[in-house]
Amino acid sequence: MARSIRRMLEQQERAVLHPRAAFSDACRGRSRPERACSVRPAFQHDRDKILHSKAFRRLMHKTQVFLAPQGDHFRTRMTHTLEVTQIARTLARALRLNEQLTEAIGLGHDLGHTPFGHAGEAVLDELVPGGFRHVQQSVRVVEVLERDGKGLNLCAEVVDGIAGHSKGKGRILEGARLPATLEGQLVRLADITAYVNHDLDDALRAGVIDLSDVPRELLSVLGRTHSKRISRIVTDVIDETDLDRDARIRLRAETERALSELRDFLYSRVYENPAVHEEFTKCRKLLSDIYLRLVGEPRLFRRLTGQRLPAGSKARKQAVCDFVAGMTDRYAMRVYEALFVPQPFPVELKID
Repeated sequence: MARSIRRMLEQQERAVLHPRAAFSDACRGRSRPERACSVRPAFQHDRDKILHSKAFRRLMHKTQVFLAPQGDHFRTRMTHTLEVTQIARTLARALRLNEQLTEAIGLGHDLGHTPFGHAGEAVLDELVPGGFRHVQQSVRVVEVLERDGKGLNLCAEVVDGIAGHSKGKGRILEGARLPATLEGQLVRLADITAYVNHDLDDALRAGVIDLSDVPRELLSVLGRTHSKRISRIVTDVIDETDLDRDARIRLRAETERALSELRDFLYSRVYENPAVHEEFTKCRKLLSDIYLRLVGEPRLFRRLTGQRLPAGSKARKQAVCDFVAGMTDRYAMRVYEALFVPQPFPVELKID
């Protein structure tokens, strides 16, 4: 009975989804053989693996833009991930693409992000041989680090989407590392859509900028409110994309240009704003000190992690990098305090 449920769901995909969608029963396989779930199609199973992973839970206490904000309504890396996933799922459903694959990629795309946002990524990039990119670390988390070094053994389409979610500079839906699936491309577009809009929303809430600071022409194209901007981008993608004509996710050129320019505005006025950036300078030193101390003291690393540092300089530095990159903001601060802040000597109080 249970096995027939999975097959029924796979048949529903074949009946409902667009021919250019990724189908669960035709996934490109996993790095290791694995018995198929009796109830869940492959991409749904992967979504659940990510959702129940330790790396996913840690996103709740990792910085998005504002470091440990006092207000309850500022985004974290977790809420960013959920917003990305929901935007991408809305698009996938409208275009008849695979929602389960889209959701799995969305939930997993930022698992490799460091504590303290991009400040943490920058300091590890300087210290680790070969550099550090959160995209590559996200892939490493799902392929190597989770489940005590076994990885999650995800489908190739999910790993590909995670690896291709970050666009850097240039056109959003172009480039050598564009995901192979349309579902992965939706997550890439949903990622920049989510963070540009919610980071602007948080910056306005924090008083770092005022809406009048945002170039008027960008607001006229995208909209003056958070919901209108997201709605504009979503409807543009749906209107511009014709999967019967070609296998491309499309966004109206004027909208894409405004979205990219709004991102550039946030970099200059929010991310690099002294009121925001100043505390992250301290975070860079904090993570640098922890990393260098642990690389130089294998016994200390073992005491903190219960694991031995591997032999060889490169492997040792990679192990410390994995540990530091996986920290939450608050855990990193606790480790720093334990390692570098003098603690009072514990004297037992005696009462005669």
